[in-house]
Amino acid sequence: MLVMDEHTMKEYFGKGGRLSQAIPSFEDREEQLTMAAAVARSLEDGGHLMVEAGTGTGKSLAYLVPSVLWAIENDQTVVVSTYTITLQAQIL
Repeated sequence: MLVMDEHTMKEYFGKGGRLSQAIPSFEDREEQLTMAAAVARSLEDGGHLMVEAGTGTGKSLAYLVPSVLWAIENDQTVVVSTYTITLQAQIL
């Protein structure tokens, strides 16, 4: 069973983590890790989360990675809704 916590998010978002190994241009960002950990906690707790983060934080990966991991672990569907076509294209 995958534990969705800050340690798990560090495995993906931390320096030398899975994302940096898979994406050559990936840069670890503390704000992104913090957001991903908050998303993971919210998914685990079944709560709500509102996050404000500036440009360049890496918000898309910060909510997509924990969401995908949670969906796989729990055999559930996660729906991501966006406001703009540009963001939809970025996510795809």
